[in-house]
Amino acid sequence: MRMYLLFVYLVVLPYGGIAVANFSGCNSPEVVHIAEEALEQMNQDRTQGYILGFNRLYDFSHTPEKNKGESLYKLNIDVIETKCHIISSKPWKQCEIRSVGSVPVYGECQVSVYVDTQVRLQSYSCALREVPATEVLDMCPDCPIAENVNEPVIKDIAHLSLLRFNEERHFAHYFTLENITRASIQWVVGPSYFVEFTIVQTVCLKKTEDIELGNCPPMDRQFAHRGFCLSSHLEDVDDGGFRFSGGKEFQNRKIVDVKCEIFEPQSAVGHQHHNQTNLNPHELMNSTIPGSSQGISTAKGLLGFVIDQPASPRSAPVANFCPGSRRHDLGISKLKL
Repeated sequence: MRMYLLFVYLVVLPYGGIAVANFSGCNSPEVVHIAEEALEQMNQDRTQGYILGFNRLYDFSHTPEKNKGESLYKLNIDVIETKCHIISSKPWKQCEIRSVGSVPVYGECQVSVYVDTQVRLQSYSCALREVPATEVLDMCPDCPIAENVNEPVIKDIAHLSLLRFNEERHFAHYFTLENITRASIQWVVGPSYFVEFTIVQTVCLKKTEDIELGNCPPMDRQFAHRGFCLSSHLEDVDDGGFRFSGGKEFQNRKIVDVKCEIFEPQSAVGHQHHNQTNLNPHELMNSTIPGSSQGISTAKGLLGFVIDQPASPRSAPVANFCPGSRRHDLGISKLKL
């Protein structure tokens, strides 16, 4: 009868406990756990843009710190943008990844963390970019593509959507536009516009007559509700084509659909649940604790920054069995997310 010897290697995990080493490099559950926790802390540190989700661990290294009982991990993480805005402070695992039909954004983050019984973020830098419109249209000819947020029609849609929100929601104070964070266009029977923007509660009460919203300063951030809004407008070419101009037709709030998710002020930490009520089938209101604001071009946190930057050549991974497996590829084979 043949005898087989099985050698089992035990390692002490850097965040406590003992596990069987699987020598799977960037797919190692222990290292992936560290990378996921680092990404969570990175999203909490950021004050602008959208929450980033984990796609894969591309490379890593770790160096034990003498006499400290901890290790320094340097991680190269591939990320992909979610539909959650940073002000929601939602865990990235609760957020939906942007699909091909919602102007996807992807990139890479260089992250440093110390690990002992906990994972502690030290620094990060990320480079993000939109999936090119040509790649989107090759795969999905009818999908929306990115539009310039500074186009007059985009600004008009955002302002008109805010007017409708202020009229139909029963907050005591007016909200004002904070930032237009994203816009896209899709051709159906005519151009359909989709605009994403953030809003903030002002000091102006609705019961005050003849209010000029532009003269209403935001409340102190500690006490102000903030919101993330999605609005849309379909231009009907059969009716000659509607054009925003700020004139009489601009008073028709019903030409836009808007939904806004409103978040509690910083002073209300711990009150994380609101009753959900609808403006119309397109509006949703939830409550969570806010973080802060918008955009991907050069957004800084306390520990790092995120910039909008084209893809550049990458060095081959130095760790064995890296990079790890992708969780998302959006079905775009030409693009190495």
